[in-house]
Amino acid sequence: MAKTRLQRELEEHYAPVPHTREDTERMMADPEFKAAYDALESKYAPLEAFLDARVAAGLTQAQVAERMGTTASAVARLEASLASEKHSPSVSTLRKYAAACGKRLKISLV
Repeated sequence: MAKTRLQRELEEHYAPVPHTREDTERMMADPEFKAAYDALESKYAPLEAFLDARVAAGLTQAQVAERMGTTASAVARLEASLASEKHSPSVSTLRKYAAACGKRLKISLV
C-alpha cells in the first residue's frame, strides 16, 4: 500500500529525542523547571494512582475492561480523562476500576 503524503512528511521530520535518567536529574536541578513540574503534581496524581494500581495488579486495559464489564477503549478514555479537564468520570466508575484492580477507592481531602 502506498504511503500518504502526511505519512511521508512525518517519516522525514520525526526524530525522537533520547531521554535518560541523567537528563531528568539535570532538568530537575533547575529550580524553575522543578517548580513547574511540581505544580503539575496534583493534576497527574490521580492518573498515577490508577495506573500504579493496574500495573501492580498485572493487568492490561483490556483485562480491567473485562472485569468492569466495558471495553478496553473505554478504560483507555477513563485513564486519559484522569489527567485532563475534558471529562470527569463518576465515583461509581472509579470504584469499578479500583475493584477491577483489586483495590478500594478512597477519596480524601488534604
